[in-house]
Amino acid sequence: MLAAIWSALLGWQTVEHIRFSKEMHHNLILLAHKESSTCAKLMRSRRFSGGGVISKERLEGALNALVDTNELRAVELLNNSDEVMASAGDPIVLPPRNEFEGGVYWGGDTAILKYPIDLGTNMASELVIPREEYRSMASNNLAAATNNAAESSLASTNRSSWRVDLRQRPYWMKEEDYKALLNNKSAHTFVLVMSAQQVLRAESDDLWMRLVIGLLGTVAAAGFTIAWRSLIHTSELQLRLVRASEQNLHLKDLSLAAAGLAHETRNPLNIIRGLAQIIAKRDDIPPEISAKSREIINETDRVTAQLNEFINYSRPREVRRAATDLGAVASEVARALNCDIEEKKIQLEVLVESVVIEADEQLLRQALFNLALNAIQAVPAGGVIRIRASRRSNEEAFIEISDNGPGVPPEHRGEIFKPYFTTHPEGTGLGLSVVQQIVLAHGWEIQCLPNESGGALFRISHVKLKIKE
Repeated sequence: MLAAIWSALLGWQTVEHIRFSKEMHHNLILLAHKESSTCAKLMRSRRFSGGGVISKERLEGALNALVDTNELRAVELLNNSDEVMASAGDPIVLPPRNEFEGGVYWGGDTAILKYPIDLGTNMASELVIPREEYRSMASNNLAAATNNAAESSLASTNRSSWRVDLRQRPYWMKEEDYKALLNNKSAHTFVLVMSAQQVLRAESDDLWMRLVIGLLGTVAAAGFTIAWRSLIHTSELQLRLVRASEQNLHLKDLSLAAAGLAHETRNPLNIIRGLAQIIAKRDDIPPEISAKSREIINETDRVTAQLNEFINYSRPREVRRAATDLGAVASEVARALNCDIEEKKIQLEVLVESVVIEADEQLLRQALFNLALNAIQAVPAGGVIRIRASRRSNEEAFIEISDNGPGVPPEHRGEIFKPYFTTHPEGTGLGLSVVQQIVLAHGWEIQCLPNESGGALFRISHVKLKIKE
């Protein structure tokens, strides 16, 4: 529908421009017709009194006064043979007759129009003859006459009031001369050259106006199309958002149910572990049963650890911000991991400035503990782990945990924070996911970056400093 309206608008503007052009051409033709009527009146007013002879000199003088370069540029009077009898203005180069359409030829910024002369009398009686040429012709013919009347008439040719009517053949003129005179000297056609500059200018202005209207219509159609598509896209997004909200609610309920199931599963696992410990400590049982009991204890410990990680991951993070000494928290994490560090014979360096940040101390301790434990599991025996923290500006600080272990491959750096993704055979895949939860709950940002000295580098940035009041 929009395409049909747009096409109709462009078609309407095209039709209106064509109609306007035709109207302007018609107005120019009407103006030319008025000019031809004016020229005809001039011819009537410039006749010799009492006859049909028109003085060429007087007529051209009047036509020159009529020619105006703004509208009428040139005028010519033609006989039956299209020979010029009288002219005014610039010379006219007539195109071939077959190029005239309805008596009009449009060329460049001009229009050439041809009109038959209509003076209300016989067209052949209107002769355009220079005065001296006519008097010479009459004198020569009268000199050849033999009667006395001709001699008296010849004497009267020098009088300014000499009258003759060429609508009838003069007695002193032969029939063939009279016909030749009518054919060669009679004015038959007006040729007018009209300026078409105003028409072209009006057509150009109208065309530009139509183009602007078409352009505005195109922009409006395009804007409406984009708005319509945006509305449809927004409606689809809203529908998808409602479905996602319903699915999120379902997943939330499922997560709570899974967390409750995991919590309830730990109790029978503790009972199984306790019974296995009792069996393993008895002295009257065979060695095979004692070994099987220790395997049961190890497996229950592994499953219990996974359940604890899952419960910890599914628990909502409620951040209770307070002024927290970052150096003190890092030192506590190092002391808590002292046994693992001594067992693996690795070195843990704590390079933390004494800065006070806004954080939940318990959640921050858990995040640093998980990152440090992940590094301890990654580095080989004798490796080095560094916990470094410092100010970045007067408002922010950063925390880095780095090691010289095998590091994280580039293709895994964007996936290690996903749940249950791990590169360690004994890992649960939830430790770094919990760290990311805690970091995002504080409004911080965590990244896994390449370490220049080898190994892995985890950086927590945008940590807000506690501003002293």
